[in-house]
Amino acid sequence: MSVQPKAGPTARMNVDEFLAWAEGQPGRYELVDGEVFAMSPERIRHAETKLATYQALGAAIRAANLPCRVLPDGVAVRIDASASFEPDALVYCGERLDPNATTVAEPVVIVEVLSPSTRHVDTGTKLMGYFRLPSLQHYLILDTERRTVIHHRRSTGDLIETRIAASGDLSLDPPGLTLSVASLFAEP
Repeated sequence: MSVQPKAGPTARMNVDEFLAWAEGQPGRYELVDGEVFAMSPERIRHAETKLATYQALGAAIRAANLPCRVLPDGVAVRIDASASFEPDALVYCGERLDPNATTVAEPVVIVEVLSPSTRHVDTGTKLMGYFRLPSLQHYLILDTERRTVIHHRRSTGDLIETRIAASGDLSLDPPGLTLSVASLFAEP
């Protein structure tokens, strides 16, 4: 999804106000520093990559027999009182969430698929925001044009390690997932 300039209400909102407002709106939105941003329509390559990623993560969870679940876009991740993002896919572990929930509080893996208009947000604002969540261990940014994954991984303390991979396997530990880079992308 591309993030477009502000749309919707002009007054600043906190996440609770935003989630209540967004539930009744057509289209999809994110909240960044209290401001509402519309998400634009997707290109086919973007949508196919999201689907491939969702399927690859689901298969990896099943293969590892972990008590984790993968969710596609559509649910929000609350960063703080004034920011809420909607990743392209995420993994959480533990008990199944309330089926009526609209947010995931403790994601372990978050995935964003780059688009021309979101590159700076996904690699800047969201990178810093997502790693403010203590539960987050892996942030994968998928570049569909180069068919590469930028894998940001929480290391010791506040250290974030980055690896760029165009082939081979990714080890997402914790929670203990292994998946191939190729599996994250739609067929060329």
